[in-house]
Amino acid sequence: MFGAFTSAKDLASSCIIMALSQRLDLRQSQSLVMTPQLQQAIKLLQLSNLELTSYVEEELERNPLLRSDEDTEGGGEDRRRTDKTDDTTAPQPVNGEATAIDTLNLVAGEGIAKADEASLDTDYENLWNGGADFTPAPQPGPMRGVAASGTDASIIEQTVAAEISLFQHLSDQISADFDNPSEGLIAIQLAGLLDDSGYLAGDLDPVAEQIGCQRQVLDEIIERLKQLDPAGVFAADLSECLALQLRERDRLDPAMQTLLDNLDLVARRDKAKLKQACNVDDEDLAEMMAELRRLDPKPAQAFSHALAQPVTPDVLVRQDGSGGWAIELNAETLPKVLVDRTYYANVGKRIRCTKDKAYLNERLQEANWLVRALHQRATTILKVSSEIIRQQDGFMRHGVQHLKPLVLRDIASVIEMHESTVSRVTNNKYMATPRGIFELKYFFTAAISATGGGEELSAEAVRHRIKALIDAEPADKVLSDDTIVGALAREGIDIARRTVAKYREALRIPSSVERRRIKADAV
Repeated sequence: MFGAFTSAKDLASSCIIMALSQRLDLRQSQSLVMTPQLQQAIKLLQLSNLELTSYVEEELERNPLLRSDEDTEGGGEDRRRTDKTDDTTAPQPVNGEATAIDTLNLVAGEGIAKADEASLDTDYENLWNGGADFTPAPQPGPMRGVAASGTDASIIEQTVAAEISLFQHLSDQISADFDNPSEGLIAIQLAGLLDDSGYLAGDLDPVAEQIGCQRQVLDEIIERLKQLDPAGVFAADLSECLALQLRERDRLDPAMQTLLDNLDLVARRDKAKLKQACNVDDEDLAEMMAELRRLDPKPAQAFSHALAQPVTPDVLVRQDGSGGWAIELNAETLPKVLVDRTYYANVGKRIRCTKDKAYLNERLQEANWLVRALHQRATTILKVSSEIIRQQDGFMRHGVQHLKPLVLRDIASVIEMHESTVSRVTNNKYMATPRGIFELKYFFTAAISATGGGEELSAEAVRHRIKALIDAEPADKVLSDDTIVGALAREGIDIARRTVAKYREALRIPSSVERRRIKADAV
C-alpha cells in the first residue's frame, strides 16, 4: 500500500514536470497591422479640405524637407514629380458605363475653364481718360470709392462707414452711462457674455464669483444694462426681451404681460385660451398679436457678426458635351507639397554625425509618405465620386425625385474598396453639380418599397414628394398624414403613417392642425 502511494506521487510529479516543459511550435496566422503609413493615409482620407490644409501647414513647419509648390520657384525633378501626382485633378468622363471607373486614367487634361485674367494686369496709374480731371485708382480698405466731383471732393465722402459690432455699440454706451470705473468694468465683462441673439442667459452665480462682486450688485448692474440700446439686450429669455421692447414703447400693459407669459399658446395659435387668459375680445387679441409681430426677438442680429463661410466643394461635376459627365477634383482644395531633394542633398553632404543622418533620413521618409498619401487620397475621392455620379445619373438629369436608393456597399463593391474607406471619403466632402452643392453622404439614402413590385424609391425622393404635396394643398383642405399616405399609395409608394410623420418633422413642417390654424390666420 505504501508502495502504491509512492508510485502515484511519482506519477503526479512527472505529469507536472511534463506540463511545464518547453517546446518549439511553428504556427501560421494572419493579422492586420496598422503601419504608420496606413494610419497617416486613413487620417488624411477622412479630413475635410480645411482640416487637410491645416494638417499640411503643420507638416510644412515641422519637416524641413517639405516645400509648398506654390512658394517654390524653378522646375527640377521634384516639380515634375509633383506635377505627375497632381494629375488626379483631371476631369474623368462618366457616361453611364460600368467600366468608367475601371479605366480611370490619371493623365492631365483640361479642367474647368478659368476666367479671363487679362483685365487684372492693367495698371490704373497708367490710364488716361482724356478729360481734365484725374480719377485715382480705387484703393483697398475702407476707402472703396471716389467722389465723382473731382479732386475737390471731401475725403469724408469717399469713406464708407464700417459696420460696428454689438459689443462696441454697448461699450460706447457703458462708457457714457457708468461713472463708477469698477461698475463699468463689470458691465463691459457682462457685455462680452451675450449670445448671438443678445440674451444674457444661464446661471449668473458663477459669473459673480468670477468677477468678485456680490450677486445683488451684479443684478443692479444688469438692470441698468437692460435700458441700453437696442431694447431687449441683456434679457434672460424671449419673454423678457419682448417685454423690454414693449416697455420702451409704453405698451406693456397687464394684458400684454399676460400674453408674454403664455408664449406657448401664441406658438400654438390657441386663440380661445389666449382670450380667456388675457380677458380680451377678438379685436383686442388681433391688435396685441400684431404688436407682438412688430418686435425683434433677436436684437443682436441687427449688428455685424461673423459671416458664415461658404462651402468649398472638393469635387466639380459638369457636362462634357457628349451626354456624359466630367468629374474633376477642385484644385483649390488640394494642397500642393513636394520634397526638397536639393536641400536634402546639400545638407547630407555636410552631416558627419550618425544621429543627424538618421534624423534627416527619417524626415525624408515622412515627406515621401505625405506626398504619396495625398496622391492616394485624391485618387480615392475621385473614384468614389465618379461611381456616385454614375449610379445617380437620374438625379443629375431629372432632379431629386429620381434619386436612387444607395448604400456604401454598392459603391465599395464596384471600386473594390472596403465600406469603411467609402465612409471616410464621403465624410465632410462636398460636390458641386449643376443642381447645387451637395455633401457626398446626401446621395446615400435608404430604400422605400413600391407597391405592386415596382422599383424601390429613395427616402430623399419620398421626402421631396411629401413636401410637394403639402406645398400644393389648398387652405380649406389641409392634408393629414393619413391622407398623404393614401396619396403616396396611389402613386405606387408603400409607406406607413408614422414614417410620413417622421419625414414631415424632419422637414420642419407643422402638423395638419397647426397648418390649418396658420392658413386660417393668413386668410
